[in-house]
Amino acid sequence: MVVPELRPWRAARPHVVRAAGAVRPRLARAARAAKPRVARFARATAPQLTRIAGPKTWQYTAGAATAGLALAAGVVTSAGPWDSTGQRTAERDRAVALERTGGADHGRGPGGSGTTSGSPRPAPSAPSVLTGLGDTSGGVPGGAKAAPGRTALADALGPLLEDPALGSARGAAVVDLATGKRLYGLGADTVLTPASTTKIATAVAALSALGPDHRLTTRTALEADTGELVLVGGGDPTLTAREDARGLASLRSLAERTAAALKKRDVREVTLSYDTTLYAGAEMHPIGVNENLARVTALMADEGRTDDSTSGPAPRVTDPAADAARTFAGFLERHGITASSPGPSKATDRSDTLATVSSPPLSALVERMLTNSDNDIAEALARHTAVATGEPADFDGVAAAIEARLEQLGLPVDGARFHDGSGLDRTDRITADILTALLAKAADPARPELRPALTGLPVAGFTGTLRGRYTDGAAGVVRAKTGTLTGVNTLAGTVVTDDGRLLGFAFLASGTTDAWAAQTALDRAATALAS
Repeated sequence: MVVPELRPWRAARPHVVRAAGAVRPRLARAARAAKPRVARFARATAPQLTRIAGPKTWQYTAGAATAGLALAAGVVTSAGPWDSTGQRTAERDRAVALERTGGADHGRGPGGSGTTSGSPRPAPSAPSVLTGLGDTSGGVPGGAKAAPGRTALADALGPLLEDPALGSARGAAVVDLATGKRLYGLGADTVLTPASTTKIATAVAALSALGPDHRLTTRTALEADTGELVLVGGGDPTLTAREDARGLASLRSLAERTAAALKKRDVREVTLSYDTTLYAGAEMHPIGVNENLARVTALMADEGRTDDSTSGPAPRVTDPAADAARTFAGFLERHGITASSPGPSKATDRSDTLATVSSPPLSALVERMLTNSDNDIAEALARHTAVATGEPADFDGVAAAIEARLEQLGLPVDGARFHDGSGLDRTDRITADILTALLAKAADPARPELRPALTGLPVAGFTGTLRGRYTDGAAGVVRAKTGTLTGVNTLAGTVVTDDGRLLGFAFLASGTTDAWAAQTALDRAATALAS
């Protein structure tokens, strides 16, 4: 049995929406009133940041730990963690308050690599979650203290990690992300069940294999010899059939463009098929039918959800590919194209592509996956990693591909076992050392393509699976991926210390009997790192 991480959020959603409607005007007035002061604060502190930056450091600090993000807290509650382009609203509103602009697609915007017509337009954005304060030659800046010592960390973390709520087996590691040096370890090389912290490995592997600008494309192909129209799945779980696509690839738009292309050929009636052959092997995850994940297929719309949710557990359709194809047929009908009842097929090399729609860039998909702990995106990205690595796009190929990509990055993978991309498989194994090594690699200034593995981490007290946590401390300072299965609780991410150092940490606990108590114990340990 899987303990859904987001079920409490779904239960509270109606109350949040009602409360949001009531407070939104006051939040808007507060934001307008505070904007000049926040801007003045930013201008006042900029010279200090310049002085701190020494010639021999690439220390980072989290942009979340500012008055601007605190100002945006209410906005996140009322508007949700994402805007229509897939950008975190907390960071968007902080950027507006600081009078800064950028791009929702990490500053690339129209005309950048991977941009297609109809892609999300640039929107004001906060600076990177990690703001560089110097060059990449290492060392400690003159104005900042050194990273906390091993003894200090042991004194602070030791008693907290001895909490019986953390079960019968645990592992912990803390590293200085400016140097990659391990500062603390407790069973750091012990392989344990990682649960959803597996998604950090999936993120790094996918970004390494495909690049942050890669997009997932769904298309229609017309077979010249038979006149068969094939809806070809591109493995985009964020493909949407909703009227408001909110920056995602739209099944409605694909139908409209396809109908226009068919009419140019004087075609008004087609035999419709759908192609899911991008993926191989079993579609059903080993956990079986579960509200946390649809069948893993290369064609689906809205993750096969049967309600209006966009994240968290939800009932799913039995056959997402067939359901998406039937929905597509209905859209074609609206544009004057009669389609047969769809069935499975495969587009040939002789077919002509009629229309395409593409997902947001991989960087945005990774961030959404991590923030919302989205299992459908995780399994899709794992399969795309397998395809890019030359492995079969099935669960076995995923395991080989993720491990191969991490090895190529020089990461320690001894003892690790990846059986899926989401961490829902209880036979996955990872160590605290591996998780912190992944975080350090993503923070490496020589690896900017991996940065979304950090920028997508939920923000304590603000976004995703950490939205309701850390409300009494470390909000905006801790950014971490959560992991929850029955008897398993994990947490891995980054924290900014009082001295401005950015630390990476990983805490894994197995054999837990009270999920809430274990989660609270992990939060206390992460908060201790910030002090």
